[in-house]
Amino acid sequence: MTSQATHFRLPLITLALAAAFASAQAADTIKIGVAGPFTGGSSSMGVSMRDGVRLATEEINKAGGVLGRQIELVERDDEAKNERGVQIAQELINKEKVAATVGYINTGVALASQRFYQEAKIPVMNNVATGSAITHQFDTQPENYIFRNAAHDSIQAPMIVEEAVTRRGYKKLAILADSTNYGQLGRQDLVKALELKGMKPVAEEKFNIKDVDMTPQLLKAKEAGAEAVLTYGIGPELAQIANGMTKLGWKVPIIGSWTLSMANYIDNAGPGGEGARMPQTFIQEPTTPKRQSFIVSYLKTFNPKNSRIDSPVSAAQGYDSVYLLAAAIKQAGSTDGPKIKAALEDLKTPVDGVVTTYNKPFTKTDHEAITANIPVFGEVKGQRVVYAYEADFKKASEVRVKDVNAKGALTAVKK
Repeated sequence: MTSQATHFRLPLITLALAAAFASAQAADTIKIGVAGPFTGGSSSMGVSMRDGVRLATEEINKAGGVLGRQIELVERDDEAKNERGVQIAQELINKEKVAATVGYINTGVALASQRFYQEAKIPVMNNVATGSAITHQFDTQPENYIFRNAAHDSIQAPMIVEEAVTRRGYKKLAILADSTNYGQLGRQDLVKALELKGMKPVAEEKFNIKDVDMTPQLLKAKEAGAEAVLTYGIGPELAQIANGMTKLGWKVPIIGSWTLSMANYIDNAGPGGEGARMPQTFIQEPTTPKRQSFIVSYLKTFNPKNSRIDSPVSAAQGYDSVYLLAAAIKQAGSTDGPKIKAALEDLKTPVDGVVTTYNKPFTKTDHEAITANIPVFGEVKGQRVVYAYEADFKKASEVRVKDVNAKGALTAVKK
């Protein structure tokens, strides 16, 4: 009797174990780290990026996930601090066992943190930080795990100079840049871009994060006869530049890096911030079906103030970064870091993104998805960013795709 009972019980136990195993497999998620500043002065970029990442992840998971598994985001606020970024990187790698990480808003945080991913052979997709050195930090090593789908500063700086010198005819230009890695590396790229035009800035001034009085820097620029001010900083301090000009009664154009599109520049500068121009990979206009769908979903899901994404570029690039990683994991058939990296370097299927259609966005020696032909100029107008040039707006439905031969980027970092 006991023997017979055992005989009938064994298949039931086997079935139960199989069911438990299947359940465990279903619960086995693919962990993706999300690192960025969700508080502080950089938070409009960080939160917008994070929300774009969340939106893409929700869409992918609803469609069945990747490799039959759901993506699980492991989000961490790096507070735009290098040391915090380092702690987070180690935690995501060693404790959370992420397959990859997306994010980094601040160049300094990226440069301090991503060496841990390089050592662990885990890919990082920089979706906002633009310092030219970011994807070249490990050029001397045989393998590079650092990728980017943002327009790096060696693209932006020549665009800024071209706008100021060629399009608008200014001959005396001042540079105001913050003291962070982002600001100072960007300043260097601006100086190089001016040198290619046979020019030097009439003033180069530095300011710190949280500075609220730019009078000394602006007076030096004014006394040097600057006809326009070129900027590299983030929203709150950039707003202080615009406000300082208003106080001095000295209004010259502000032309700077993409961060002039941040909500905390536009809102804090008010009328004084109008007319500022900056390179943009994405402007909040439904110029393609993909962009329209993204904008509608983003506004419905997150309900930002005045139906304006705080940092449209950050949101769009955050969204695209997840789809790029998902495509690589699917192609690799694995969450193994070296296999994901190899797939990213040879993506077989185009990825339809918000910024662009990513067709072979990376190779083994080129980890930059964005080339100089993709960004356009935005302008602050009516408390939001619009296309600066009507010609760009009229052609916005034509998706600009990667062109490695596109002219405009500084040759110093081309590979």
